[in-house]
Amino acid sequence: MAGSVWLVVPQVPLMRMLPTALLGLAGFSLAVLGPFCQLASAGTVLSIGDGDTISVLERGQKLKVRLACIDAPETAQNPDGLASRNQLRALLPLGSTVSLRVKAVDRYGRSVAEVLGRGIVNLAMVQSGQAFVYPQYLGRCDRGAYLAAERQAQAQRLGVWAVPGGIMRPWDFRHGGVGQRRFATQPAPLTPILTVASPPALLPSGGAYTCTQIGSFARAQELLRQGHSDLDRNGDGVACESLR
Repeated sequence: MAGSVWLVVPQVPLMRMLPTALLGLAGFSLAVLGPFCQLASAGTVLSIGDGDTISVLERGQKLKVRLACIDAPETAQNPDGLASRNQLRALLPLGSTVSLRVKAVDRYGRSVAEVLGRGIVNLAMVQSGQAFVYPQYLGRCDRGAYLAAERQAQAQRLGVWAVPGGIMRPWDFRHGGVGQRRFATQPAPLTPILTVASPPALLPSGGAYTCTQIGSFARAQELLRQGHSDLDRNGDGVACESLR
């Protein structure tokens, strides 16, 4: 879903960090501190917005929660956006109890959190192929576990990985990918083709591209589909993984 700029909040109970007297002098209260003064707070699922956004009722307050460290297909990326939302609904039935490990608050005022139901729901979405790891915001989650889950889903061609290289990444879709729902599943011509979505690129004099010359992950996948298999050095169907 929509990209997030995270405002980091402490993950240790603030009441343990500051004496009660100091809190009183500073004008703090439990009501102001809200859900961020606990490592994990319990809530009840009210609704599922899409594959990475939910609403919960926590201590009588409705919170909008953005699942941390993952990015699910946009709802406009059908059928993948709908499949992702349905998977999250299956993992988090309405009325179910969850715990939140809040990592930050984004620019939209949403709590960015790992959601704990029957396991870590964020990780389960990646494992099922219904969300991508969000590299830009992976630092506050278990990076190794999330990347391993994504590799497993990709190897099994689950969900967003059903097409070679995976569908268009949600963060790319939000930056002008409207109307391009999936990567092409049919082989493209072996000669470079200029498209509206990609800037012109000249074939190097040596007849082969390098990841450094391409500079764009999305462009690398396009060239791979056009037959430049040398860009996929490990044969996993993804070109220039260093550009992610």
